[in-house]
Order: sequence, then structure tokens, then C-alpha cells
Amino acid sequence: MNWEAVGAVGELIGAIGLFVSIFYLAVQVNQQNEITRAQFGFSLSQRLYERFFKTAQDSKFCELLSRDWANTELEGSERWQAGMYINTLFVDIFDTYDKIEIGMADKIQLQMRMNLLKSGIMKLDQAKMLWNLWKPTRPTQFTQWFENEVFDGEDITEFNLSESPHSTGFIR
Repeated sequence: MNWEAVGAVGELIGAIGLFVSIFYLAVQVNQQNEITRAQFGFSLSQRLYERFFKTAQDSKFCELLSRDWANTELEGSERWQAGMYINTLFVDIFDTYDKIEIGMADKIQLQMRMNLLKSGIMKLDQAKMLWNLWKPTRPTQFTQWFENEVFDGEDITEFNLSESPHSTGFIR
């Protein structure tokens, strides 16, 4: 056997080793992506659970949530509390939507959250005003999807928080 043949066999073994290493690395990356995806799905569920549990423990907040916001005049602090709750729902939906777009969450996670919003909260003037504040911060694809899902073609441009009588004295 000559040295050229030994060198060729060595190169072949090296090429096979490289191929096995790359294949192993691809499997590891795929497994890590699946683990990360599962962890994020769990954290989304955990966030909802914690929000529901904390709400259930706070009788005053439960009372606020159980009121008909559309037909009840909320006091100043109640409006702010309701607004912060709506903003929390928005941020949670933004995060979930973004993770679905990159394949890190399942659509069912977003569907659960959208069902909560569509239950009536987004029919409120305050929610429409808050959405108009958030809208410029989101990509066009998201805003079109969101408005189609929630408002179904309704024009909400007239809802401007800075012109609302409820925000007088709060927004400068």
C-alpha cells in the first residue's frame, strides 16, 4: 500500500467524520429548538394561569372585571386599572403573535387570548383608544390581522385617547 492510498483513506475517514459531526450538530440544534419552543409554550400558559389566579384572589379587581364597563361609569382609578388590564392583554397578544411568526409558539396560544379580547373588551371606547395608541408600534401585517380579527372592518380612527373626556387632566 502506498502513501497516496493511505492519504486517500484518511481523507475519506475525515469526510465521513465531518458529515457525522454536522448531522449530529443539526440534530442537537433541532432538539434545542423544540425544547425552547416547549419552554415558551409553558411560559405562555403559566402567564395566563398566574393572571387568572391573581385575579381570582383580588375581590376588588374581580368586582371591577364583572361590571359592565360599557354601561357603567368607571371612576378615574378604575378606568386606569381597566386600561392597564387591557394594555396587559395587548402586550401578551403581541408577544404571542411574534413568537408564532418565528415558529416558537402554537396558534392555539394566540387563539385563547384573542377569544378573551373578542368577548367584549374591544367593543369599549377605552380599548379602541388604547389600541390606537399601540397601533403605530406594530408591523402593518399585525395591525391588519388584529383589526380584521377584532373590529371586523369597523373604523376606529375616531377613538383618540387624547381627545377623550375621560383622559382630560391625565394626558398632556
